[in-house]
Amino acid sequence: MAEPPILVTGATGKSGRRVVARLRAAGHPVRAAARSGEHPFDWTDASTWDAALEGVRAAYVVQLDGTNLVRPFVEQAKKHGVRRIVLASGRGIDDPDYVRDRTGMRDGIADSEAAVRESGLEWTISRPGWFAQNFSEGFFADAIAAGELRLPAGDGAATFVDAADIASVVVAALTEDGHTGQTYELSGPLAVSLAEAVATISAVTGREIRYVPLSTKDYIAELVNQGLPHAEAEIFADVLEPLREGRDAHVSDGVHRALGRPPRSFAEFAETAIWPGKTVDQAGKVESRE
Repeated sequence: MAEPPILVTGATGKSGRRVVARLRAAGHPVRAAARSGEHPFDWTDASTWDAALEGVRAAYVVQLDGTNLVRPFVEQAKKHGVRRIVLASGRGIDDPDYVRDRTGMRDGIADSEAAVRESGLEWTISRPGWFAQNFSEGFFADAIAAGELRLPAGDGAATFVDAADIASVVVAALTEDGHTGQTYELSGPLAVSLAEAVATISAVTGREIRYVPLSTKDYIAELVNQGLPHAEAEIFADVLEPLREGRDAHVSDGVHRALGRPPRSFAEFAETAIWPGKTVDQAGKVESRE
């Protein structure tokens, strides 16, 4: 009989697409689900859930921020006979003082964690900190490409975690025994300030890139001048507060506990990331090293 597939939601995202690639490289059948891509899936359209869950043995659940949809999704997964759930969560979820939450996002994620813990299924929770990939394909990427990163983060530092490590932990939890009931706090091996991160990227790419610390007020004003509504600009500023205050500077042991090895450093990430100006051949080598 054919091996039942593993469902990956958010399959086109930073962690999801890496999970898909690793599972397939290991020979596991995968149902890669996203709003666009191989298998249509929309968190806000429950009519897409059954087709995603049919015949699945395990699922990587990347929730939709600001919603409370994981609990009903897990109940639906149980009806379909799914045995194992790995939930993408985040650092600071159990700390009400970690970040100002104007949108209720933290409460939604906390409910998602409670839902998988109470499900009766084999569950694992992944709690990564700031992704190193925010510099190459996420939050900071456009600014890095432009050569100047302007943020209200002062000299705050974070233990940026490589999405390659996140994916490896998720794949282990989906396919191996011994991870049930574990909450893995994931980080890199060393706290890196934004100035240090930018200097590392500059050295790797051979481009001059500057980090410019701003006040929160000036940062919000710049976003508003770029066309962002003031309320949304404040939310972006809130997200950066833990970084500015050093709340993500601690090293977590999740990668080592899950994989038995240390996490990749920011320097290793920078060496293997795809940056503007790299050739196709170099990019191919980079991808193959992840």
